[in-house]
Amino acid sequence: MTAFTPDAELNAGLDFRLMANSFVTLFCRRSLLEESTTWLDEHGYQVTILDAATMSSPTDLLKGIGDALDFPDYYGRGLDAFNDCFCDVASYGAYGIAPEATGLVLVFTDFDRFAAAYPETAQDVLDIIADNARRAALFGRRVMCLVHSSDPCIEFAPVGAMPVVWNHAESRVSHQG
Repeated sequence: MTAFTPDAELNAGLDFRLMANSFVTLFCRRSLLEESTTWLDEHGYQVTILDAATMSSPTDLLKGIGDALDFPDYYGRGLDAFNDCFCDVASYGAYGIAPEATGLVLVFTDFDRFAAAYPETAQDVLDIIADNARRAALFGRRVMCLVHSSDPCIEFAPVGAMPVVWNHAESRVSHQG
């Protein structure tokens, strides 16, 4: 899949809107996340969903990602190893994403629960994903991460030198009551 065409902004599909400002996008409403992943799946994206609430340690999260993306047996399940293997995925290596896919969408549900227990690892994982998604974009490849949080006030520091933003249909302001 090539990069977006110059007229993509005028005829912006959901994929363009999700990636325009950041490669990591927050969702609070699960129904909106499901609508988005359905649209992306229907448009040829490989959608890989992980329930972060079931991850009881950083190792569990990194193992879960590695298993879902079919990382090689030598994958060490640490942040450096995750960065190395996800870099291969982002550059469409021998694993992680089907070659015919429009792109990869890595989805974390209930990420706020994991982030509350392991804030540094949560931030680092999102940063690694964003950095490698940016690298993939340089080669006309699409990689994005959708992060579901039941906490509408959750915030992350910038990742991959870009902010973590709310999706186009939600904003932090709309969740404050």
